[in-house]
Amino acid sequence: METLEIKPQNKGTKRLFDNPVLEKLTRTHIAVPLIVFFFYAAALLGWSVYTTQLSVALTSTVFFLGWLVFSWVEYNVHRFVFHLVGNTPRKAKFQYTIHGVHHEFPKDKERLAMPPIMSVTIATILLGVFRLVMGDFAFAFTAGFIVGYSLYLWVHYMVHAYAPPKNFFRILWLNHSLHHYKNGKMVFGVSSPLWDYIYGTMPKGTLAKA
Repeated sequence: METLEIKPQNKGTKRLFDNPVLEKLTRTHIAVPLIVFFFYAAALLGWSVYTTQLSVALTSTVFFLGWLVFSWVEYNVHRFVFHLVGNTPRKAKFQYTIHGVHHEFPKDKERLAMPPIMSVTIATILLGVFRLVMGDFAFAFTAGFIVGYSLYLWVHYMVHAYAPPKNFFRILWLNHSLHHYKNGKMVFGVSSPLWDYIYGTMPKGTLAKA
């Protein structure tokens, strides 16, 4: 089963696990991770400014670098992990569980973000890895990475929950609609089309120009 074979439903949801605890962990209100990561990022920035030798200017630069790196990670995870080709039953089940169900029920608002318990755990592990590699730069870098993730969550929720706005953000709505309803092998960037243009997955004459 590949994501592309799934016909999107305009309403409804689907149970993934018989275990009620596991099923509950697949769902979250979008406000929960946004609030959690706002404070997480703020705490990391505060720690960087007040407990390390990095200047405010350098902290800001590293912060925006972390944000940019997240946008690259977002693109690649969406393209190569979320859209893993399900050429075996096990791969197909894995792909459907982590992302295929979203393509089948794109308007299910409780499945538009990774459950906070998982995302916070991953963020904390990454902070530890970045700390080993970058030293004190890790705090500002991880803060930027987290803000990038939060922006992705916000944009992803908005494009599925609301009609396109009449401003420059409209491009993000149209791009993601193209990915969901026209060509699931293209337009993998949600919060930014940057990497789609760089890697050639933004087709010419797309909805992005509408």
